[in-house]
Amino acid sequence: MSPKKRLSDRVLTIRLPELELEKLEAYCQATKRTKTDVVREMIRKIKIKSASDSESSQ
Repeated sequence: MSPKKRLSDRVLTIRLPELELEKLEAYCQATKRTKTDVVREMIRKIKIKSASDSESSQ
């Protein structure tokens, strides 16, 4: 293991349709960010409803 790599880091491999990959690459180029950075940001923005949230809306 590389000394720079933290134990908490994990590798994720995904398959994307060509159009989605092109959109991601274009966005990354336009914002001068890496694909990893963009995907991490999107994951952090995901809101997960708890069971109590679902029950209170009924």
